[in-house]
Amino acid sequence: MKLRFSLLLPVVVFLTACSTYTTPRYASYADTHVALKAIGPMSVAIGQIDEPADFSASCRAAGPLSGPDGMTHAAYIKKALEDEIKFAGGGLGASPQRMISGRLNRLEFSSTKGVTGGAWDIDLTLISSNGNSLNAIEHYEFESGFAAITACKQTAEAFFPAVQNLIFKAVSSPGFRPLLQ
Repeated sequence: MKLRFSLLLPVVVFLTACSTYTTPRYASYADTHVALKAIGPMSVAIGQIDEPADFSASCRAAGPLSGPDGMTHAAYIKKALEDEIKFAGGGLGASPQRMISGRLNRLEFSSTKGVTGGAWDIDLTLISSNGNSLNAIEHYEFESGFAAITACKQTAEAFFPAVQNLIFKAVSSPGFRPLLQ
């Protein structure tokens, strides 16, 4: 009996081991590109975006959520904002006119909203080197699924459009232009 148990234990552990669910790499959002082009030429650098104090990346008992290439969620948002500015022709040169940094005030997700729904809640404050600041909030709902493996995969993948919406809200806000002046 002990021999059967000792042979069965590694199989059970292997089958129930945690997985990491990774968000896809960021891709530019056309509406954000249009909003940034409307602002005109800009010379800006994106500084650090601080992680929230109480974010847990654990998704059910299935494993953690992460960004591509081992990025944190804050680093993902920073890179997304940099990519959008570059794509719109904004200067991220060595001596930018402005530096924008930020902090995630809130970063939460649910993979169990209702029975098969999910949501991301992101609250970001952008702070310019000129003293101006801007707050952008995104609540993004999606279908997650019933089984943990599916729900966590869907939750990780839903971070990408949630960030696209967040950045669009920030750059299309009337408060974005004063960050650059």
